[in-house]
Amino acid sequence: MTIESLIEDFSFLGDWEERYRYVIELGRELEPLSEEEHSAANKVPGCVSQVWLVTETKHGDKEPRLVFRGDSDAHIVRGLIAILLQIFSGKTSREILDVDARQVLQKLGLNEHLSPQRSNGLYSMVGRIQDDARALLATASHA
Repeated sequence: MTIESLIEDFSFLGDWEERYRYVIELGRELEPLSEEEHSAANKVPGCVSQVWLVTETKHGDKEPRLVFRGDSDAHIVRGLIAILLQIFSGKTSREILDVDARQVLQKLGLNEHLSPQRSNGLYSMVGRIQDDARALLATASHA
């Protein structure tokens, strides 16, 4: 799914209640993480709920791509993780770093409906994804 198609899906949802239900539904579709993946190394600091993000590097013909998987103990946060995975997973480091996450999330209409703590957690997840992208770029430039 592209960022544009995600924005389009959200534009069809009328009120916040519909969007909220859709976000939770997206979270239900996440692939579960193993018990080992629910580790301190994968835990994202700065989130009120518990959040784990697993980052894998897929090497293909050209630039490597980052694939993310995630989980949370809160339904709405699982949905937010699913949205972030749709935005960032499967992209190269440069593509990830080129995304203006605040702008995308604003277009989805999420910013005005999330509590400050939830927004901070969401941007902590974005920061972790971007940090992983930067780390991959740094290792690639030293290879």
